[in-house]
Amino acid sequence: MNLHQFRFVQEAARRGLNLTEAAKALHTSQPGVSKAIIELEEELGVEIFARHGKRLKRITEPGQHVLSSIEVIMREVGNLKRIGEQFSAQDSGTLSIATTHTQARYVLPVPVAKLREAYPKVNVSLHQGAPDQVARMLIDEVAEIGIATESLANYTELVTLPCYEWQHVIVFPANHPLAKKERLTLEDIAQEPIITYHPSFTGRTKIDQAFASRKLVPRIALEAIDSDVIKTYVRLGLGIGIVAEMAVRDDVNSDLISRPAGILFGTNIARVAFKRSAYLRNFVFKFAELLSDRLDRNLVAQAMSGHVNDYEL
Repeated sequence: MNLHQFRFVQEAARRGLNLTEAAKALHTSQPGVSKAIIELEEELGVEIFARHGKRLKRITEPGQHVLSSIEVIMREVGNLKRIGEQFSAQDSGTLSIATTHTQARYVLPVPVAKLREAYPKVNVSLHQGAPDQVARMLIDEVAEIGIATESLANYTELVTLPCYEWQHVIVFPANHPLAKKERLTLEDIAQEPIITYHPSFTGRTKIDQAFASRKLVPRIALEAIDSDVIKTYVRLGLGIGIVAEMAVRDDVNSDLISRPAGILFGTNIARVAFKRSAYLRNFVFKFAELLSDRLDRNLVAQAMSGHVNDYEL
């Protein structure tokens, strides 16, 4: 048995048992993938996949155990590579970050700039997506560190730590009737067309829960994943916006008025995440520290070893 066979089995499972898609992902041929899997099954003396003709139909019970072992083996192979990179080329390499648009646009620029200053030989690769996609990129080892508000804590394959708190704000043009009110209520907001985030992004869950708790049905006029897009449509008069506070923090001389909405929607917690049992290089620890003064190398290392699951902000 060999690592190629393990990769083929693992990728076949990831691609919904579609060998053609697995072959494309691995830059090889479909017959080659099929042959390697059969050879591994013959060597192990068990069927990893049940078949209908030449097609894979399901993962067998022994196949589930084989896949679990392959996951451990491939994770440790990845760790070995990172250990080699760490000590053969100190303080150089690529840091792959998976995150949402809001984090990439408003939170990460300063930490990334400081990391590049501290480690000029380290390249940074940003992968943007929905929170569930961020989690999947970490699990699939596309990225080493992930930052998002939603979903990350729901994955047992990940180690997550709270990074910082933030709240939503209401934004509207200066001539909007709500500008006359210093304190807005949920009832005030529910009467207006609302432009805010897609349900899976940037604390939208808290917004929906707040309205539901008061038995209010908000008038959602437009949903987006980009805070700048939300503010653009607010300027066009399509409605009032609900955005993350970091999206207006640097709006100097803005034509929009903002009102804090933490008392209405509660606070949100952005989380940093790593794949469980992954080997983290020095600059990964450093980047975590740059994200929040509440994070340090010892805390992250303890969490990765299973001794810390969470801490209070």
